[in-house]
Amino acid sequence: MPSKPTFTTVLLVRHGATATTGMILPGRAPGLHLSERGQAQAEAVATRLKELKKKPVALYASPLERIKETASPIATALGLKTQTVRGLLECDFGTWTGKRLAVLAKRPEWRQVQHSPSTFRFPEGESFSEMQLRIWSTLATLAATHRNRTIVVVSHADPIKAAVTFAQGVPLDLFQRTVISPCSISVLAFTSGTPVVLSVNNTGSLKDLSPS
Repeated sequence: MPSKPTFTTVLLVRHGATATTGMILPGRAPGLHLSERGQAQAEAVATRLKELKKKPVALYASPLERIKETASPIATALGLKTQTVRGLLECDFGTWTGKRLAVLAKRPEWRQVQHSPSTFRFPEGESFSEMQLRIWSTLATLAATHRNRTIVVVSHADPIKAAVTFAQGVPLDLFQRTVISPCSISVLAFTSGTPVVLSVNNTGSLKDLSPS
């Protein structure tokens, strides 16, 4: 007898803006908090998630401060407890952590980061391939835990980009072509077949979110 088909919806939320968003490569450095703008973004995304027709049953988040501060109003709006998962962490940028993006962009390795990331490992840190495998494995495990339900996952831009491109079947070397804005929502469905991408970098209403 064939198994019953599954459709588990995973809403990926990037954290809100910080005082250094777009200027510094923060990575996993502790002590970085949301700016006033980021706090407003977090409140707004919580309101949007509350509009969902299918109420999320769980909320997961990376352990860093800016993620927890983004997840907090979401938890309040949805009546859920935030559960911390290390597999949702930002990429480990190693010795590049905390460096200014304008300075990093002048390095000869920057072209490799942008155009052939699958071949790059951050000095004393993680490779993009390792990050993609980590985030996808984590999401697959969470989805399997909540079969046919909806969950919210709060993470970082690069892991979310890597997950979205993996679900689309896009090579990792092209993942930099995807934009994930602060407090945007990207939506994946884990099915009994291939994954489905329902939305990418969404900053509007989720009222009509559904597969076509």
